[in-house]
Amino acid sequence: MILPIYLYGSEVLRRENVDVDLNDKEGVLKLIEDMKDTLKVADGCGLAAPQVGVNRNLVIVDGRELTDTYDYLQDFFRVMINPVVLEESKEVCEFSEGCLSVPGIYAEVTRPSKIKVEYYNENFEKVVEEFDRFACRMVQHELSHLEGNLFVDNVSPIRRKMLARKLQAISKGAVQTRYKSKR
Repeated sequence: MILPIYLYGSEVLRRENVDVDLNDKEGVLKLIEDMKDTLKVADGCGLAAPQVGVNRNLVIVDGRELTDTYDYLQDFFRVMINPVVLEESKEVCEFSEGCLSVPGIYAEVTRPSKIKVEYYNENFEKVVEEFDRFACRMVQHELSHLEGNLFVDNVSPIRRKMLARKLQAISKGAVQTRYKSKR
């Protein structure tokens, strides 16, 4: 089922999230399938449960459509249940980011170049994995949602001031999306 994506200004994006109940396998798998369907229709590369109104620690990341630019993402698809960042590199890098919850806005964000994450996959197996390059960027962006943070929270103060009017318009619902969305 395709779910609405909550937009900037929605309280659900800022709430505290709780771990997924791993004993509710049927419910978790249903949410994962709904998120996959929603992401596909929205044509994004990642989605966190809070973005579809569910305050649980669950993200999906899909880099397969980005192989024209990043060939190493050819098979990159992850479901990450209850992810925990174990390590972050001291090295940082800057990339332009956008977000389905903040449509039409892109900005340079600095994040660690590498991270190590522990999570459960969609088979409920514990995984520890290291990420770098653009895969790392996508994962970090989605994990930020689980902390109630959006990429625009991490831009420079001057850039944020420049974006203020656009962000305010989104929070008031004065934005059009090509996907089902909700304020």
